Amino acid sequence: MDGLSNMEIPANTPGTTPPGTPLPSGSPPTGKLYIRAVTPGLRKLLYVVFGLLALLGANSLYLVAITAMEAIYQQTYQNYFYQLMFLGHLVLGLLVIVPFVAFGTKHMLYAKDRRNRRAVKVGYVLFAVSIIVLVSGLLLMRIGSFDLKQPLARSTIYWLHVITPVLAGWLYWLHRLTGPRIKWKIGVAYFGVVGVAVAGMIGLHSQDPRQWNVVGPKEGKQYFEPSLARTSSASGKFTFIPAKTLMMDDYCQKCHPDSHAQWAESSHRFSSFNNPAYLASIRETREVSLKRDGHVKASRWCAGCHDPVPFFSGAFDDPKFDLQKHPTAHAGITCTTCHAITHVNSTRGNADFTIEEPTHYPFATSENAVLQWVNNQMVKAKPSFHKKTFLKPLHKTAEFCSTCHKVHLPYALNHYKDFLRGQNHYDAYWLSGVGHGARSFYYPPKAISNCAGCHMPLKESNDFGARLFADAKKLSIHNHLFPAANTGLAWMRDAKPEVIEAHQKFLQEITRVDIFGVKEGGTIDGKLHAPIRPSVPTLKRGEKYLLEAVVRTLKLGHQLTQGTVDSNELWVEVTLTSAGKVIGKSGGLDADSEVDPYSHFINVFMLDKDGNRIDRRNPQDIFTPLYNHQIPPGAGQVAHYEFAVPDDVTAPITAEVKLQYRKFDKPYMDFVTKTAKPGDKPIKNHAPGQKYFNDLPITTMATDSVTFPVEGVNAVVENKPCDGIPPWQRWNDYGIGLFLEEKAELRQSIDAFAEVEKLGRYDGPLNLARVLEREGRVSEAVEALQRAAKHGTSKDDPPAPRWTLQWLTGRLNRQQGRLKEAEANLRAVLEERTPEMIERNFDFSGDYEVINLLGLTLFDLAKAIRVEGDPERKLLLQKAAATFEKTLDIDSENVAAHHNLHQIYEELGDKTKAERHNAEHLKVKPDDNAQGRAVGLARAKYPAANLAAEALVIYPLQRAGAPGLNANAKTAEGGKPKPPTGSSGGD
Repeated sequence: MDGLSNMEIPANTPGTTPPGTPLPSGSPPTGKLYIRAVTPGLRKLLYVVFGLLALLGANSLYLVAITAMEAIYQQTYQNYFYQLMFLGHLVLGLLVIVPFVAFGTKHMLYAKDRRNRRAVKVGYVLFAVSIIVLVSGLLLMRIGSFDLKQPLARSTIYWLHVITPVLAGWLYWLHRLTGPRIKWKIGVAYFGVVGVAVAGMIGLHSQDPRQWNVVGPKEGKQYFEPSLARTSSASGKFTFIPAKTLMMDDYCQKCHPDSHAQWAESSHRFSSFNNPAYLASIRETREVSLKRDGHVKASRWCAGCHDPVPFFSGAFDDPKFDLQKHPTAHAGITCTTCHAITHVNSTRGNADFTIEEPTHYPFATSENAVLQWVNNQMVKAKPSFHKKTFLKPLHKTAEFCSTCHKVHLPYALNHYKDFLRGQNHYDAYWLSGVGHGARSFYYPPKAISNCAGCHMPLKESNDFGARLFADAKKLSIHNHLFPAANTGLAWMRDAKPEVIEAHQKFLQEITRVDIFGVKEGGTIDGKLHAPIRPSVPTLKRGEKYLLEAVVRTLKLGHQLTQGTVDSNELWVEVTLTSAGKVIGKSGGLDADSEVDPYSHFINVFMLDKDGNRIDRRNPQDIFTPLYNHQIPPGAGQVAHYEFAVPDDVTAPITAEVKLQYRKFDKPYMDFVTKTAKPGDKPIKNHAPGQKYFNDLPITTMATDSVTFPVEGVNAVVENKPCDGIPPWQRWNDYGIGLFLEEKAELRQSIDAFAEVEKLGRYDGPLNLARVLEREGRVSEAVEALQRAAKHGTSKDDPPAPRWTLQWLTGRLNRQQGRLKEAEANLRAVLEERTPEMIERNFDFSGDYEVINLLGLTLFDLAKAIRVEGDPERKLLLQKAAATFEKTLDIDSENVAAHHNLHQIYEELGDKTKAERHNAEHLKVKPDDNAQGRAVGLARAKYPAANLAAEALVIYPLQRAGAPGLNANAKTAEGGKPKPPTGSSGGD
């Protein structure tokens, strides 16, 4: 085992054995002098190599054991000590290179002429394999600019580095078998050193110096409330996370420059007190909380998502916390904030996640350049642990985004009730056709499994973490700009033009507007001319008309607009022109760039308890909406505009409709500028305290225009085609918009869907069945559904979605008392996985509206059995309870599930569970009685919003004083514009 062997050299060579010296056993014939292949000098070098290899072998066994345990148990065992041992692996590997190569080269030169050719040949192969071990290790270290980005190449080299040491050990064994007798004592000593070293590593494995002096909040869990966020250490204790650990963005930039550059311009980066709009709101919330409660703890509700660095490091609670100058105040949502989250605790939102101080490789926070280089090399050499630490499976889920993009307002914030729903992107996505909804009007070619599918599109990149995605031709990363709709923040901080443009580009092609038709007489019941184009009706002087405009959501997985929906400004601008003059206008801007309040806004008009509009992003005062005009994903909305053709018109009339978007409205921006203080980050073009002219960028999301000929006007009228939208779809969108107005225009929606059916689409009878079912015309709805089910006989006649058919059939069977059949229908929606569904990634098992309907059906089946102790009745009640519990697994705040579970457990005699669900139901149910007063006050206070809150709204295009309407514009009634009304005669 000493690694020595013999060789022959010519006699009288200096340094050889003198004549007469006894030769070792197996020595060559006399006539040639003998010399060992390992000289005394090489022997010392060999002992150095053996010592290094012993430590390296022990180190390798430890690393392999941890890797194997992770593969077997599917848990992460790598920790801080593991990283130190990996660093030791790199150091030992580098240290062994020179002595090993030096020894191997000289040893081969001394042994090349030995007669034992087998030993020589095995030695050559052994040396070559050992060189592969060393070279593969160097390649995996990615030293300098060399990088292995191709997964196949890196994987190949990695496995070479894992397998070749085993091969080298076997070859060394063969090499020694062919040489002098093995000295087992040396071998035993070698493996003894290895064993002791491995045992020592195992004993130290659980040690993490970072946990020796953990500091946490005295309140423990309560420190974070009313935010649901939590921190945790390796010991499971609630801890503060050092601010510097959460603010290592420059550290991330070294390997991820493209991701960092995108993030640096994102709304996440400016989520905190570096965001002028948020700063105004949080400043007021903290002031209200301090005055009302004597502390600022209520504002923790905001901090879990917006201000994670001061919050998790323990600085946020100080009432004197400097919102401008504190080192953590402008950190925003840092790289570490998102990537150090270890658990999504629920889908309740309100920052319901657990975040831990991440385990970095050694020297990550060192300011020494050499140690920083060592850290970088460790990350490059073994990125898998870094990836496991900072990119977990949860980061690829919609549930991860739900933690901050779904909220409810708790009692600690509003002192009203413990649950009031706020923004909720997650549930809207979950129940949409893009996600898991079985009841949608339209479906994409394939379901989108998470929010990143839209908001983190792939971008070509050479970042260290770039890879070749299935949908990309080159190495790419997910865009960390998170393009969405916040054009306002980028504008306020005077960001690069391309940043604003990226958000504006994202807003394109996710909606469309369609001037669908006109109605004679200016009433809902007037004769409809539609769809406009290719034919366009001729208008008559002096006559009234109703312009029917449809807004449709396309590539959208949640409602339009969502987010800060009370201050987002999304409206429809309509302009009528003739001979260059504006003769009708809605949605114009006044001199201060404020939108006409009588416009059709796609927003939520939110109120406080006294009927005042929530116009300052003041969440502590949110009470109830006056109206909610958001559009569901894959749906339409119809806006009605009344106008009269002037008697003196001399040219055709052009109607142009635009869907306009501006991030914040003027009342909110007035508040932001008026409350700004010296030292705040400046808002582009506006000094603190200055009157605000709303110059935030306006994005035209969609547009449409039509030119109408006028009777008696001799002019050629040309109109462009309707952008390739098939007529059936235009009718369908129109019908959907009318249907979603609830009872206001159900009859008109029936007519629209009848037209869709005439055009040969299943959507006609399918959607007609929805309307008829709502009206209680069950038998007619059944017939419509049967007609829809007959489609799908040819390529040009696609079948109706089976899942939607089953859902509607289940509803109709319930209304007819056919509960068993209804149960089968609803189970089919939740449990079937057809080839089409698999191909399109559809999974409707999580549609909790259908789950609730199934639970209600089972409950009804149980109630139909009137014998109290009947076993079947009890079994059905238990099945119903289990079904509603499935809903709560997805949406733990579901009102219907808690209400029904309260009743079911009462029936089952489980008083404890019944009381628990009753308490939850009372907590989450809307307070309908309290809303009446606030709505009544608001209707009197805001006449324009009062109009918009009507069940049927007709917007006048020739209202006196409307911004953008020519002062000389005349109507058919002697130039006296008609005041706005909520409805028109004939309805």
